[in-house]
Amino acid sequence: MIIKKYQGKTEAEALENAKKELGDGIVLMNSRQMKRKGILKLFKAPFIEVTVAKEEESEQQIASRVDLRIKDDNPHPVAQPERIDENAIEEKLEDIHLMLTKRMKEEEESVKREAAAAKTEEKPVAEPEEENEDNIFTLVKNALIDNEVENKLAEGIVDEAKRSLKEDSPMESVLSHIYERMILRFGKPEIITPASEGAKVVFFVGTTGVGKTTTIAKIASKFVVEEKERVGLLTADTYRIAAAEQLRTYANILEIPFRVIYSVEDMLTAIADFSQFDYILVDTAGHSQKNTEQRDNMVEYVECVKDKAETEVYLVLSATTKYKDLLSIVDNYSVIGGYKLIFTKLDETSCYGNLLNIKTYSDAVMSYVTVGQNVPEDIALFNPQSTVKKLLGGK
Repeated sequence: MIIKKYQGKTEAEALENAKKELGDGIVLMNSRQMKRKGILKLFKAPFIEVTVAKEEESEQQIASRVDLRIKDDNPHPVAQPERIDENAIEEKLEDIHLMLTKRMKEEEESVKREAAAAKTEEKPVAEPEEENEDNIFTLVKNALIDNEVENKLAEGIVDEAKRSLKEDSPMESVLSHIYERMILRFGKPEIITPASEGAKVVFFVGTTGVGKTTTIAKIASKFVVEEKERVGLLTADTYRIAAAEQLRTYANILEIPFRVIYSVEDMLTAIADFSQFDYILVDTAGHSQKNTEQRDNMVEYVECVKDKAETEVYLVLSATTKYKDLLSIVDNYSVIGGYKLIFTKLDETSCYGNLLNIKTYSDAVMSYVTVGQNVPEDIALFNPQSTVKKLLGGK
């Protein structure tokens, strides 16, 4: 990875200077105003300094997958995720560094205790290993695996860092490198954005019990209460009466229209009737990933709308679901294609490894996460920085 600083009178000018040297595909990591030093500060205005990153040629495939290229013509600036702040990086890495150093000392003490015990019993024992590069990489790999990152993925992350760094790289450099690369792996999260014309139809799909209906209520509440958008709610979940009534209750509280959809014809009629709205949020029937009949019925609803309105599909997954089951779910919904990921129930687990596992496996865009049942508070845009910190063992 190439990380460099550039200056300009404005942020745009500094970024343009970066693009002239590095080309397209750069990532803005930090931007700050700088004061002139010495006597120049009396005559010249402050300037902007930006820190940018770019994948080297051998890693362009990763960068293109996560689509982190700077877009000057972004029509929805509110959808931009938190920038990578250098000071925040230092604070997060310090936390991780302390944790790994503590673990390293604990392991060394354990080896010494075993050595003392073996000496008492007059048994040979291996000398404790020195604090070297391999120990640091092993600690990082173990931290990832402890947080349920899949073994091969954890090994791949560490092996890539070994290939990229010098043999005598200090622990801080190793952590900084892995931290930034993992953020790139997660990519730029995206939220629901308006259609260029008419209503945006948003489908929420997933298995039973992952929290689709509550997630829809949270998003609808934010749109209606905070952003003053016009929203219609539809449910195609005719298998669970309680789910439909729950969504109806939310619709009544928000004073927005609600309909139950029983057929493709009902769906098309509702889309036409709500065409002047900003968003149409559609709850679909939750079903086992093994039930292909219900899945195909849901796909039919999605497909029938595509030539009538702009659509988005969000696959809702629980962070508490087992990794193998998540793989099966993702494979089952791959027939849709182009969906974004919402992870729920992050408050019910301390291990976030499955977020990285499924992001890597599906190559889908990360979107929202939920951390409780409160409507609309317990939902937020996925934060790759804080997630990577947790995966590396930070608090």
